[in-house]
Amino acid sequence: MTDSPILGAVLAGGRSSRFGSDKAMACMGDGRTLLDHAVAGLVPHVARVVICGRPGGLPDRPAPDMGPLGGLNAALHHALAHGFGGVLTTGCDMPVYPASLPAALVGPEAAILKGQQLLGWWPATLAPDLDAHLAADNVRSIYGWIDRIGARVVEMPGLVLPNINRPEDLRIFTPRFPE
Repeated sequence: MTDSPILGAVLAGGRSSRFGSDKAMACMGDGRTLLDHAVAGLVPHVARVVICGRPGGLPDRPAPDMGPLGGLNAALHHALAHGFGGVLTTGCDMPVYPASLPAALVGPEAAILKGQQLLGWWPATLAPDLDAHLAADNVRSIYGWIDRIGARVVEMPGLVLPNINRPEDLRIFTPRFPE
């Protein structure tokens, strides 16, 4: 782990095109939204949680509608400016955050969970590098960023996490939360 405080960031700036409406505000069977669940998953592991890419949260950086990298860039700059050592991220469509994940991710270099690139650890010192990446002529894919910085890929065999991209994904997962 790190000696500096850790910032948690929920990347919530997507357009929810596959979902058909604002999936961050979709309610689970327990009456809480997907966004509420994402925040609650990070809270035990971080000093503070920010929401990126939504009104009232950190705006994407350097411009709106940058996808997950715009939210991550905003979080990295916020972390750097406020004395956080790095950022643990999750997506607003990830209602489960495993308690064992931070210990596996946090280290001297960036790391992601295999198959879930939004579940990651990003040292705050990467902020200028992400600025340069976003300024370059590229696809702005999170995969391109991960490759560029050589992020460590963490495997957790047997771990299956729900990712809510469509209304049917929410219907399948919701029974786990009784009314």
